[in-house]
Amino acid sequence: MRLVNTLPLLFSLSAALVSAGAWALPSDREQPIRIQADSAELDDKQGVAVYRGDVIITQGSMKVTGDTVTITQNAQGDVEVFTSIGKPAYYEQRPSDDKEIVKAYGLTIQYFMSNERVVLIDQAKVIQEGNTFEGEKIVYDTRRQIVNAGRATGTSVTAPHPRIDMVIQPKNKPADQQAQ
Repeated sequence: MRLVNTLPLLFSLSAALVSAGAWALPSDREQPIRIQADSAELDDKQGVAVYRGDVIITQGSMKVTGDTVTITQNAQGDVEVFTSIGKPAYYEQRPSDDKEIVKAYGLTIQYFMSNERVVLIDQAKVIQEGNTFEGEKIVYDTRRQIVNAGRATGTSVTAPHPRIDMVIQPKNKPADQQAQ
């Protein structure tokens, strides 16, 4: 893999990161992207960028960390997938000003651009406003705002977790309803 012009890949990375809109503050899209890593290999011809060594990517309230982050593009230069691998990899973002940060963990975190889907694999966990979802695999469809959790079939996992574990906090009732 050779080092090449990073500008097209950085523009594509920007598009990938800002389109996770269901978990994102609107102002995040307007913020600069910062990538920190021990090394980077960028290959425009193959459409692959690989960042290694304590990778930290931030944009506004969004943060992605991992030991390795790989970004792949299609022939048109559009980002198809970004994959973060870590022990664990980590994703966080504030969905709106009045919401707490969504935190997501997994040994592998993938974001698929075309169908706006975040996939957490192996030791997967999502925390939002005190609610937690844990399992071998969690898939979050950001467009439809649907979460699926369950077994990571067809994928080897380090810690088999045959059942999902969810904790859902009670909704607070307005004070006038509690008095009745």
